[in-house]
Amino acid sequence: MRMFVTLLVLAVAAVGAWQLLPSQGGSDRAIRVGTTDTVTSLDPAGAYDAGSWALFSNVFQSLLTYEPGGVAPVPDAAESCSFGAGGLTTYVCELRDDLTFPSGRGVDARDVKHSFDRVKEIDADVGPASLFSTLRSVDARGRTVTFHLSSPDATFPFKVATGAGSIVDRERYPADALRTGGRADGTGPYELTGYTEGERADLTPNSRYRGAVQTGRPIELRYYADPEALAEAWQAEDVDAATRQLPPGVSAALDPSDPDQRVTEADSSETRNLYLNTRSGSPLHDAGVRRAMAWLIDREQLADTVYEGTVDPLYSLIPTGITGHTTSFFDDYPDQNPEKARKLLKKAGVAIPVRFTYGYGRGSGAAAAEAQELERQLEASGLFEVTVEGYEWTDFQKRWATGTLDAYAVGWVADYPDPDTFSGPLVGTGSTMNTGYSSKEADRYILNSRQYAERGRAAGDLRGLQAVIAQDVPVIPLWQRKEYVLSSVDVVGGQYLADGNGVFRLWRLNWI
Repeated sequence: MRMFVTLLVLAVAAVGAWQLLPSQGGSDRAIRVGTTDTVTSLDPAGAYDAGSWALFSNVFQSLLTYEPGGVAPVPDAAESCSFGAGGLTTYVCELRDDLTFPSGRGVDARDVKHSFDRVKEIDADVGPASLFSTLRSVDARGRTVTFHLSSPDATFPFKVATGAGSIVDRERYPADALRTGGRADGTGPYELTGYTEGERADLTPNSRYRGAVQTGRPIELRYYADPEALAEAWQAEDVDAATRQLPPGVSAALDPSDPDQRVTEADSSETRNLYLNTRSGSPLHDAGVRRAMAWLIDREQLADTVYEGTVDPLYSLIPTGITGHTTSFFDDYPDQNPEKARKLLKKAGVAIPVRFTYGYGRGSGAAAAEAQELERQLEASGLFEVTVEGYEWTDFQKRWATGTLDAYAVGWVADYPDPDTFSGPLVGTGSTMNTGYSSKEADRYILNSRQYAERGRAAGDLRGLQAVIAQDVPVIPLWQRKEYVLSSVDVVGGQYLADGNGVFRLWRLNWI
């Protein structure tokens, strides 16, 4: 999906860091973009998080992509894609013939097959393999790529258009292991010409790029440890644009009419859920214990106090504005009721208070304050005793991926503009959130919902799924975010950084 030029690389002593000689000036100087997102891996097979995918959507190219505000994927690295004669079990793409890797080697169908095969083969703990649960095999012949699916899946094109579908060079990326080091070789609109883990990514327009989007300005993507650090960088004019995430108090006070800055405020499909470890041996294994927790969570209080009105309470797995949205958790748990919670715990035969661990990722928005509020709400009933611990992001990911946490809150940014991104990846058997939850009934609703090319017809199955989840409670929905992007008056295009379809369009930023 993008564009780049090759520049001279300077070796430096720091491990994992390398930079290029500066070459921009005047209107060509890099636009500095600040974020609190974290990059887990530069290898598309090793990351399934917003920060990594934001970078992938600029450095790598997928067969398909999305236009701004679009809800249907369009060709990017492909000339065309469509379901084959086998209906929704065969998907065929014709690759463009003018794509070139940074090495100068032309891209062919074997690179595409290699890219998809290795995601499933490596199956990284925090990777996107679960997204391709219906992908049985991939064939490559000439410029034709054929995907064979194990069951009808109308959502497969949406998944191809995500970061999981990033095309990598088969000569640079091992088939059975993640690539290490601080480099990335893609065919996107930008080349990654400098990278320091946790600090900065330098992106240079890729002159070799051919595809659906335009060339952009040079970008300097700066990473900050927490929202407060990002807000300080904005105040000090160290960045030209700031997004994901400013402190709630700062976002709440933003004034779109302020002549000294540009403010974009928009509805978002980003959600945050409390995930519960359902495995045998976990203090939250019994569904009755998890239902008791659901009777105690006060989302309105959480939204008003911790997030100062910058999020809306959420009562379903699928957010407001997306096909299949319901209010299943409000229907089943309409208020805070400690007595009903106590009865559930007594019926489950567990010792009261129930003691469990709660983990969160440090630097992730207002995660620490949120953890304290949830702890307060659960312990106020006298029914639970919560041990709260914050972890550095990659450590946090590993802990939930290996099932060592009893409960953990994680934000979820839509992978693609379809309700399926809020179903299978979150609550399907083998889901990326790794709660240990498995339900034949839930899986049946998920599979059935994927049979419909007309996505509105999936609404009934999606409602059925959410009713099951509200009773089994492997997850408790918390809130849905409003999106804020802040930029200086001489930078335009900030509204394209987050429009709900999972693409971080840095190439749309420009100087006035």
